[in-house]
Amino acid sequence: MPFFPFDAIWANFILDVTDGDLLGVLGMNGQTYQLIDKAADYWSYIFMVIAGRNWKIRKTLYWLFGLRTIGQLLFFSTQKEMFLFYFPNFLGPLITVYVTLMYFLKSEDAAYRFYRKYLIIIWILIVVYKMSGEWTLHYANIDLSLLLFGLNGNK
Repeated sequence: MPFFPFDAIWANFILDVTDGDLLGVLGMNGQTYQLIDKAADYWSYIFMVIAGRNWKIRKTLYWLFGLRTIGQLLFFSTQKEMFLFYFPNFLGPLITVYVTLMYFLKSEDAAYRFYRKYLIIIWILIVVYKMSGEWTLHYANIDLSLLLFGLNGNK
């Protein structure tokens, strides 16, 4: 991520969206998957923060990393997924938006100007997208793959 943020962030996103379905079909149970997935997610958060350490949004990245760290610690100590809902991962969506802006606008300065100009719209989209996903996955425990596509996921 620090060297190729656009490619790495989007690869991470695709893997994170599909890994549960793939491992579920291969027979991994939901509890084992959640532990492995959350540990892998946390490593990706660390690399996201490292990638953004010199960006203008770094303080926001640090704060969001701290927020999710609390959720991760509570999840690992209690095994209760609801903590992942209460301490959501806004870091991933924000960095995905930001590196995409950097990629298409060709500079971090231009990405930051765009981000600041459309801050409210960007954050409304991030919050709605992420909170609906966190609620579905970690609070209501609805397996969207099973519901929408009939795949045998991990929940």
